[in-house]
Amino acid sequence: METWVRFSAQSQAKERLFRAAQYACTLAGDALRRNGANPALLSSVKRLEEHLSIGRKLLRLGSSADAVEAAKRAIHLSDAVLRFCVTLSHLNRAMYFACDNVLWAGRVGLAPGVDQDKWGQRSFRYYLFALVVNLSRDAYEIRVLMEREASAKRCRGPAARAEAEVGLQRLGLQRLGLRLRLLLRVLRGNPPLLLDVLRNACDLFIPLDKLGLYRSGPAFVGLCGLVSSVLSILTIVHPWLKLKP
Repeated sequence: METWVRFSAQSQAKERLFRAAQYACTLAGDALRRNGANPALLSSVKRLEEHLSIGRKLLRLGSSADAVEAAKRAIHLSDAVLRFCVTLSHLNRAMYFACDNVLWAGRVGLAPGVDQDKWGQRSFRYYLFALVVNLSRDAYEIRVLMEREASAKRCRGPAARAEAEVGLQRLGLQRLGLRLRLLLRVLRGNPPLLLDVLRNACDLFIPLDKLGLYRSGPAFVGLCGLVSSVLSILTIVHPWLKLKP
């Protein structure tokens, strides 16, 4: 009960729940359409999805300022690559949230002249760029951890060194197999990094579909959004699973 109270007190947690419900509606709506469901039921699911989207945008009001503050803190990171990626990601998130706020104002009637399509495209472009930067940061962290793991393995003894040297000389599938095993070991030993990779990879298909760069269909978009939302909720319930910084 205490965990739920702490979780529900956070606006970000509520937004994640709304997001999970929204993409669940997307997934369910497509499944119902494929099975020839009643048009009235499809319309109800679609309206619920739209209401959840508006509710999410309301909960994200002011998030641009939080993202800018996070970018200011990231400027002081000692690692140059992390400093660049994390700062750029937060700045793009700030622009994404700003566009989202404009869309919310247009949908609720505060700014009826807002071009929803134009601002929606802008929003998803910033979102896409933020995700690309996030995945670049994940790739960098994976590379650093793999190099550290390989270095530690070489230092464990003569047998380990010999195995590592042989591994470096191997070509083709054998060498690829060694790299894949090392990658799996690194990800298994770093759950926060693994969750971040999965979440960003799932989210990536959403703006790609919305911008028309890679059409994957509403069912796949809904599934990706639902999975990434559940993973985000996990990082809120268990803060140690959140990738830092």
